Amino acid sequence: MFFSSVFPKVLCGAALLVGSASCVSQKKFDAAQRSFQEAAQARDQLQVEKSALENEKARNEESLRSNLLSKNQQVNQLNQSLSGAQQENSQLSTDLRTKEERIAEMQRVLDQKEAAVKALRQKVGDALLGFNAQDLQVNVKNGKVYVSLSEQLLFKSGSTKVDPKGQEALKKLAAALKGNQDVNVLVEGHTDNVPVRGVVNGAKDNWDLSVLRATEITRILTESGLSDSQVTPSGRAQFVPIATNDTPANKALNRRTEIILTPKLDELFQILEQN
Repeated sequence: MFFSSVFPKVLCGAALLVGSASCVSQKKFDAAQRSFQEAAQARDQLQVEKSALENEKARNEESLRSNLLSKNQQVNQLNQSLSGAQQENSQLSTDLRTKEERIAEMQRVLDQKEAAVKALRQKVGDALLGFNAQDLQVNVKNGKVYVSLSEQLLFKSGSTKVDPKGQEALKKLAAALKGNQDVNVLVEGHTDNVPVRGVVNGAKDNWDLSVLRATEITRILTESGLSDSQVTPSGRAQFVPIATNDTPANKALNRRTEIILTPKLDELFQILEQN
């Protein structure tokens, strides 16, 4: 305050001393001082804003660095996940190809089996031509060849000994199968539901009768050239009928022997075990 009140007077006194016609106007001095103060305030304000901007810049740079680091970590994690997924997909593709190859191999074996069953059915059918269709039938069912022989062809009522005509059929069947070790032979004896009375030819009931007949047929087949390990006798008694036991004709249908021929599936089982 002292400077602002004294300085104009000094200027005036100095001007008087040098002979100046007038002195600096107080008004102009005040205006200049205000301008100076405003400039100083503007400068200070700019300095504050500059500091704020620098601080904000620093914060933004730190935030950007942090975000960049986070993004880099995410990219690395995604790259690792992608690499793992690629490896997994590669393994899945390999496993899929392996399974497809095994399925194709299984299909090849099944096709071979189907062709073998058809050829076997044709061979057996040709060998047994000339027999009455009511007494002897050859069919394919569930991938197996069924040779069904009636009791009338094979046995007298209650007997377990095969008649000569039945022996002829069995020997022709054995000749057709002889040397073919890839076929399993199951002999199934079947009866009607009429109980055996007493003991008939060693049979106490229909179980016995069906088993004894199957065993006798097995003996003829093996004596005619089939391997002992290739043929299996079994008895089903009256429990697997093909007709209701309500008429003599239907009972006659149930009194039968079925010789079931099944190509061996060792190769297929090996594939399944590998799978």
